[in-house]
Amino acid sequence: MTRPALSRALAVAFMVGLAPAVACAEGDPEAGRKKAEPCAACHGQNGLSIAEVWPNLAGQKRGYLVKQMRAFRDGTRKDPIMSSFAERLTDQDIDDLAAFYSQLASGVSKPGW
Repeated sequence: MTRPALSRALAVAFMVGLAPAVACAEGDPEAGRKKAEPCAACHGQNGLSIAEVWPNLAGQKRGYLVKQMRAFRDGTRKDPIMSSFAERLTDQDIDDLAAFYSQLASGVSKPGW
């Protein structure tokens, strides 16, 4: 095998080997749905809040949700209720919850142009 061909083969093998890890980092929406049951008390069954004081989570960007949940968990963002829930979450839990909520319809109408 020539040197460029070997380099390409190694690169492909490396990327294929990383595919499962990348998929896990994205989170599993179905696992997130199951993990979200306690969240429904405030954020609603489908991520649409039951009161104005709690934000809708449905349709939020995955990265935003991950950032906020990690901030609550790590103590850089504080809220008596959210911090106590988030402190028990693993990175995988957060990825799964973010995957679940980000794929839900937001319930907000987007203006037509």
